[in-house]
Amino acid sequence: MKQSGISWIFWSADIMLLLPWLAVTFIKGDGGMAVCFLLFYGVNPVYSVLAGVFAGKDGKRLWYLPILSAALFLVGTWLFFDMGEPAFILYALVYLALGFAAMLVSMLIHRKI
Repeated sequence: MKQSGISWIFWSADIMLLLPWLAVTFIKGDGGMAVCFLLFYGVNPVYSVLAGVFAGKDGKRLWYLPILSAALFLVGTWLFFDMGEPAFILYALVYLALGFAAMLVSMLIHRKI
């Protein structure tokens, strides 16, 4: 069964919006900082790569997935951490680059098969 792009939109919203909200709402102090490090350097980059790999399977139809995940990250961090913080733009650009690189590699691999 083919997985649709709609489910990836919901996963993007969950990971890029819900997880930062949970981090700021339920984890206080240094624990919250540790969770943010895990999100920014672990969960979000891995998810961006996975979304890019999935988008590369049908690049003409799912090209928006890396853009969507980076945009939702930016919205989530600005809403729950600090509105307009320019450092989060850099993170979003890195996640966008990771997603598009993974999408291009995935597209090249699927064309050879």
